[in-house]
Amino acid sequence: PVESAEVLRRARDAFKAGRTAEHGFRLAQLDALVRLVVEHECDFVDALGRDLHKVILFHLSLVPVVFNINSLDESVVVSEPLGVVLIIGSWSSPVQQCLVPLVGAIAAGNCVVIKPSEICSHTAELLHRHFASYLDNVITSYLPELVEQKFDHVFFTGSREEGTKVSQAAAQTLTPVTLVLRGKNPCYVDQQCEINAAARRIAWARFHNAGQSMVAPDYVLCHVGVKERLQQALRCALMQFYGSDPRESRSFGRIVTTENFNRVRDLLWRSGKVVMGGQVNEAERYIAPTIVVDVVDTDPIMQQEVSGPVLPIVTVQSVDEAIGFINKRDKPLCVYVYSSNSKVIMKETSSGSFCSNDSVLQTLQVLLPFGGVGSSGIGCYHGRYSFDTFSHKKACLLRGLRVECMTYLRYPPYEDRNLSLVTWASTLENKHQINQTHSYLFRNFATLGSASPVRTMGATLECNLGGCVSVLHKCY
Repeated sequence: PVESAEVLRRARDAFKAGRTAEHGFRLAQLDALVRLVVEHECDFVDALGRDLHKVILFHLSLVPVVFNINSLDESVVVSEPLGVVLIIGSWSSPVQQCLVPLVGAIAAGNCVVIKPSEICSHTAELLHRHFASYLDNVITSYLPELVEQKFDHVFFTGSREEGTKVSQAAAQTLTPVTLVLRGKNPCYVDQQCEINAAARRIAWARFHNAGQSMVAPDYVLCHVGVKERLQQALRCALMQFYGSDPRESRSFGRIVTTENFNRVRDLLWRSGKVVMGGQVNEAERYIAPTIVVDVVDTDPIMQQEVSGPVLPIVTVQSVDEAIGFINKRDKPLCVYVYSSNSKVIMKETSSGSFCSNDSVLQTLQVLLPFGGVGSSGIGCYHGRYSFDTFSHKKACLLRGLRVECMTYLRYPPYEDRNLSLVTWASTLENKHQINQTHSYLFRNFATLGSASPVRTMGATLECNLGGCVSVLHKCY
């Protein structure tokens, strides 16, 4: 299509001009991004309120380029910008899922085409208007066929169905992709946990933004021994959060579209037994915070992501049954465990991320990567990982010509004496590489008991962009 080709051509021309490669330009653009958010905070709050009845927090950072120098030669890893990248945002977090990857793309030196979710029209229009005023290397477009163009990288956040289409379209042009895909995030509640605290944290994560979050617990695997206590604790937590009539609460949101409202309502009516909530109002796209019990694996609500304020509870007899239940399904984006022995499930399951005795917070840690695995996505971002995602790591070896006496053995003719010396030298090099590998494995795969935990909480946009400035100074 002509329009999409024109969008890409403009981005290519901007990248070829070379401005994004300049140190000062990158710093200025990151500073402009901070000013955009600070100066229009109220506008974003208003737009998000009208779209989603919510306010977004920003958690961003970056990391420096790695350099490795040997004794005789200089080995350098150079981070090059990929070129022109496409970022496709999601309606569930329309600002965060555009700005967080954008920081990494800008800091890495790319030109960016952003396609915000048109479902959140107010937020999308605000981003479009202010990107044009603040950022010189960012183009906003809503054209659906953009992904068919030849970009240097495509970053997508959203559903598995749409992610599959994006991946297939990108594959036609051999374009690499990062996919962060929604799915069913399990939450196991064991006998060995403080039930009231667990219920409050689960209820907050599940029903925030009316359940429309890709990182919220999608269903609970509850040990049979605490089923009744957990249900009662969840009722109390929801009463504290939203009062006796959540419809009147300013803290409770609405479903974003009529289509999603109808889908969630149908799942609710066709699965398990409602023990709390269940009220709906189609005119307002309102579904009350709802708890559903006696849910089985074959119920419709267990066959697809809920994306609404409904929490199914599945009963299990043991932690082993919970592990088996999780492992027989597609790998989720997040796994949550409320237990004093959470490391068992962490080791025995595979997921994009893991959090024990809380929910969602692991996705706000700027020192941790965030992304999926298997059916929940490809690649990751956040902090240093955003910079790496939008960079090409070019391996460079810088050598001189003065030590020819140490390299002549590689040249023909290959006499027996030369071959013996080469074999001996190769043996020494292999031993050196094995020692390096062992050292790497020791550093990076230490036992869980001795590993140092990362305790830094997610910082603000300004703090993380300050980190970007430090990164760029080190790179230059």
